[in-house]
Amino acid sequence: MILSNAVKKARDEFGVEFSFGTEIEFYLFNLDEKGEPTKIPFDKAGYMDIAPEDKGENIRREICFTLEQMGIQPEASHHEEGPGQNEIDFHHADALTAADNATTFKWIVRTRAASAGLYADFSPKPLTDEAGSGFHINISCMNASKKRNMLAGILKHAKELTYYMNCTENSYDRLGSCKAPVHIAWGYENRSTFIRVPATTQDDASRIEIRTPDSECNPYIVFTLLIHAALDGIKNNLEPPEAVQDNLFENERQNSSANKGVMETLPDTLDSAKKIAESSQFVKEALGF
Repeated sequence: MILSNAVKKARDEFGVEFSFGTEIEFYLFNLDEKGEPTKIPFDKAGYMDIAPEDKGENIRREICFTLEQMGIQPEASHHEEGPGQNEIDFHHADALTAADNATTFKWIVRTRAASAGLYADFSPKPLTDEAGSGFHINISCMNASKKRNMLAGILKHAKELTYYMNCTENSYDRLGSCKAPVHIAWGYENRSTFIRVPATTQDDASRIEIRTPDSECNPYIVFTLLIHAALDGIKNNLEPPEAVQDNLFENERQNSSANKGVMETLPDTLDSAKKIAESSQFVKEALGF
């Protein structure tokens, strides 16, 4: 209901519509002799590897076939950076459809993994020394002229959104580690910032990618908050700061104190993120508290 209301508000009061596309990462782990999940990855492949190193290819194919049979069209799939880590991406859709698809997708992945004798893990940081799994959210506004306002509004409310985008203790093991951004900034083709503006064409000129969320989040709540943040930017004609050119991945959290004079960082614990969300009038109004 809250997401439907946000979509209606955007359309009726602002004359804009948003679409969402997700990029969802997960690990495949072996089971032990008792059928219980282990932390032993299904393969040792790396980013964009292919068979035979990438053992997850056939499972990803089965997942995509199942999605297509259910009327859900995936856009792409590949092996991710971590051993046993995979990613499947989705075409843009309206907010409700995108949230439904993301929820259904996790169920299909777990089911297909189990049928192959594996365990699908969507937790943000299942392996301490390997890449965490994200739930990257691409959001577009039908009116490309509102792109900068939309971007500015989401940046403005980044800290308030964090508790809902990163809602477990394990989420904060991922942020600031292995290329998961913590800086409240944006940049063109810059994967080290909270928001990346991809290379654009005329058709997707308003697309931005929010890179910090993980799959433990509730997409209905997160999409709702993103729409309201974008509308705040549009309503108040907000302008974002200058784009960040530098790669901020090096020493993420370690250098955060040195960077605070230049740019802010996201909350670094679940408790601090919760306190910010609980005190936020923006969150209360957006979620109807």
